[in-house]
Amino acid sequence: MAVATFFVLWFITLFAVLPFFAHTQDEAGEVVPGTPESAPHRINMFKVFCVNTVVTAGVFAIVYTIIANY
Repeated sequence: MAVATFFVLWFITLFAVLPFFAHTQDEAGEVVPGTPESAPHRINMFKVFCVNTVVTAGVFAIVYTIIANY
């Protein structure tokens, strides 16, 4: 049950963490022809996944503490 809760929280926090590392093509100054300027430029998914896992571990610790003690 705890593993399932962790994975659900992981995917929920992914949507919260993902925009922090996204830079648009317009911000980078390299707009690929045929794409909108608001399309993401190079995004480092490994960095996003690592930060997301750390954030999720903290959130999971709080959720687990609440569930276990009440």
